[in-house]
Amino acid sequence: MTVDAVHEPFRTQLTVRLREGRSLLGADLPGPCTFTSGSGVDILWMGPDEYLVLAGPGRQAELEAALRDEGAAAVTDVSAQRNVFRLTGSHAADVLAHGCSIDLEVSPPGTCVQTLLARTGIVLMVREEGFTVLVRQSFSDYFTAWLADASLEYVS
Repeated sequence: MTVDAVHEPFRTQLTVRLREGRSLLGADLPGPCTFTSGSGVDILWMGPDEYLVLAGPGRQAELEAALRDEGAAAVTDVSAQRNVFRLTGSHAADVLAHGCSIDLEVSPPGTCVQTLLARTGIVLMVREEGFTVLVRQSFSDYFTAWLADASLEYVS
């Protein structure tokens, strides 16, 4: 198999608004259209003063408290808003290209964009070992059906 899709359920997702700062939770803040990782979290740039903290399951309370201690202007738990999928394999970019207009061949690891995939709003993270796709809960069934269809030609 040259495409592997894994659902990562129950991931902690916190929207954070900042007035100022250079780091969160021990990781440097990312610039536009990028994400940074550190201390077991990914921090995604979502807008000029908005970040999404992505972490393992069940870390909401711990991270909310830490973010408030660091002076975050607002912290909102949005863990139930999106499902998280990890795509890996030699044809993962080819599958995404079936429905996404982002040129993944020139998108280096660390890229993070909000875009459309098959008419579904997603957050796409480019990693060294593949891609992470965050899709709204209400579009999750559609996304998985689309993904299965788009992957057919790459599955041996």
